[in-house]
Amino acid sequence: MPDINMSTVYPVGEFGSQQWCDACARYGAQILRDANLPADIEWGFSEIYTHAPERLLGEGREKSAYHIMVKNGEVSGGDGAPQACLELPGFHVVIPWAAICSQSRSKYGAEGQRQRSREEAVLFQAIEDYVGRSNPMEIGDWSNAVWPREIAVALGKNSEEGGGLHNIAASLQSPSREFDDYPVTELGVPVFEEMNPKQRKIFVALCGVKPD
Repeated sequence: MPDINMSTVYPVGEFGSQQWCDACARYGAQILRDANLPADIEWGFSEIYTHAPERLLGEGREKSAYHIMVKNGEVSGGDGAPQACLELPGFHVVIPWAAICSQSRSKYGAEGQRQRSREEAVLFQAIEDYVGRSNPMEIGDWSNAVWPREIAVALGKNSEEGGGLHNIAASLQSPSREFDDYPVTELGVPVFEEMNPKQRKIFVALCGVKPD
């Protein structure tokens, strides 16, 4: 399986932009093609970012999303989240753009992923407490995600050394102005408790949440 030369991976667009989504899908599909997966694997990956800024849409683009899919021995991917991909077992995420945009630029391995998850859990709970209801961001449930070993190994290869699909996606991402002044952790996760009242109000609105 050829390795991606990370020195050739540069920012192409903001998180969720068509340029960034296209590039993430292209690299992901390339990795899986190079992995020579078993012919019987059928698997889909999709991430849909709700409430994305208008500047990331337009020109007929209906949603901010990208996908990768393996079906009938073929690997494909691209911008958007087609129904054919969503129907496959795999990993399918629906989440507000602002909820994960900032931290998605951070590069990390397994421990960094665990730390990010812990910090995001704190952020999401703080927003629940702020608006007074459960799951106000309407984050999809991916507890039943399916990760065939061959796919997980391929997409995560060299992640401890700065490679793997996540770190490729982080390297492809350029900054988004919404997060210039927000308090964030070292991994870039917004710290809701440290935001001033105005920042909290704006942030929950960016996440598509309307307080009761």
